[in-house]
Amino acid sequence: MSTLAHTMMTAARSADSGLASPGELDRYPYAEAPAVDRVGVPAWDGGDPELGRVGRRAAGSRGRGLHGQLVQQLGQMIVSGDLGADRPLVPEEIGQRFEVSRTVVRESLRVLEAKGLVSARPNVGTRVRPVSDWNLLDPDIIEWRAFGPQRDDQRRELSELRWTIEPLAARLAAGHGREDVQQRLADMVEIMGHAMAQGDALTFSRADSEFHSLLIQVAGNRMLEHLSGIVSAALQVSGGPVTGCDRPNEASLAHHGRICDALAAGDGVAAEAAMRQLLTTTPEVERVVPAPREH
Repeated sequence: MSTLAHTMMTAARSADSGLASPGELDRYPYAEAPAVDRVGVPAWDGGDPELGRVGRRAAGSRGRGLHGQLVQQLGQMIVSGDLGADRPLVPEEIGQRFEVSRTVVRESLRVLEAKGLVSARPNVGTRVRPVSDWNLLDPDIIEWRAFGPQRDDQRRELSELRWTIEPLAARLAAGHGREDVQQRLADMVEIMGHAMAQGDALTFSRADSEFHSLLIQVAGNRMLEHLSGIVSAALQVSGGPVTGCDRPNEASLAHHGRICDALAAGDGVAAEAAMRQLLTTTPEVERVVPAPREH
């Protein structure tokens, strides 16, 4: 096993056990906050039952510090529909119910406003915006939708988006034959192979995510490069066998290997074809392309 493979598998196991994982491939680059600093969500009696219910449900979210946790909780509540469109958000009420300072509330609402989830206007206050205004390509919103009531739509939409992006990226990447990139992609395939042999789904997922992100980044198209984060988010939150990447299996590994071989040979057509096969193969069944939806 290569040194890189060993490092990634060790880091993945450390993350899975709750320990801080070294290196740049940590799936969630947020330090675990000390217990005393976590957002406290009391079991409210009276007041708004929706805020109380969802707040308690979100209290177990991974530690991100007070500001990050509040963004996470409010974002999940909005995306899940528990806080519907045009719903007013009163900073003082939020601060009291989540036991955080006015500054934390203000900064959290600014983050949500940048994502298109809320708007703040003079004499109107802060209100939840309709879905049509959300930045649906934001990785956080992708995650929140994937674990909410819209998860089926989210998975289908991500699958269709990847089908549009990644075959083109694979074809373009074949024209950028950098040896260091070729080696890195080959390393990721090697890591996936070792991880699959050991039943290490977490390491497989991390290597898979890096493989696809790197492929898009070397396609030589800056607009496509900006979409690499979306693909990473899609791989991390897919939650089921939407594509051949979602579970470690021989077919998925073979298709990744074929993509590598095509890129090394500078064969864009073969690279594109291998990517299409990868995106349409699940462990149980082969499909050809996401079917047209009836309107």
